[in-house]
Amino acid sequence: MIDKKLLKKRFSQRAETYDNYAIVQKKMAQKLINKLSSFTHGDSLNILEIGCGTGYLTNLIFTNFPHAQITAVDLAPGMIDIARKRLNGKDVTFLCEDIEDIELQEGYDIIISNATFQWLNNLPLVLTKLRKALNKGGVITFSTFGNLTFRELHSSYENAKQKLNLRMETAPGQSFFSMVELSNVSKGAFSTKHKIPSENFQVEQDIQIEYFQTVHEFFTAIKKIGANNSNVGKSCQKPSFFKEVIKQYDNNYRDEHGVRATYQCLFVTYKKSEGNLEIV
Repeated sequence: MIDKKLLKKRFSQRAETYDNYAIVQKKMAQKLINKLSSFTHGDSLNILEIGCGTGYLTNLIFTNFPHAQITAVDLAPGMIDIARKRLNGKDVTFLCEDIEDIELQEGYDIIISNATFQWLNNLPLVLTKLRKALNKGGVITFSTFGNLTFRELHSSYENAKQKLNLRMETAPGQSFFSMVELSNVSKGAFSTKHKIPSENFQVEQDIQIEYFQTVHEFFTAIKKIGANNSNVGKSCQKPSFFKEVIKQYDNNYRDEHGVRATYQCLFVTYKKSEGNLEIV
């Protein structure tokens, strides 16, 4: 389970450095906005962005839908501050809220979220809430990370536990859904009394590889965007253990480009039927 207070604190603290290190997240944001290129619903669109962060995607949304009513939500006040500066007075409503707690009253034509839903404690409940807040003919599109993300780190972590004969259940971060699991969870949340037409639901993946000169550089990049472990409970803090993790990582996942880190980027898109195929 994610400690939301710790998460809020870390992302606020790293708001100033986030954009310099969120390379993969920016690529994901561009792919998300591309999915909306064919969306036509007039100029009076009502758009909700969840987890706006520093406003990188928010700015893309505004550029593509300049006449829309845009509401951008984020848990961390530090991120909201940076997003406001980026949008520089543009007509966007920012809310510093947790989407798991907030009540959604308005009907939205587009609900979009980039690299945020891995931080939720109850994704099915949130997706159900978003479906109910979506207008007929509206679209929900979001990206998150799959269970192959940071597989090098997770493997090195397990190898280090075995090498040092440590019996503990801790992990270097929260667990992610597999592509199949995310598809099933999303379908369950978006389905009502009728099956979702296949053309109204899509799950895709994109594997991104980043290279770093050292394992320490990789850890620094994760820390600089506030994405280090925010799970409830204690993690192993033994220096000898982390030294072994770094050794395992460097020995097993280094090539001529440096040490690699895998990101499994998952994209879900759902369109709410305009007719009677789906009943809320």
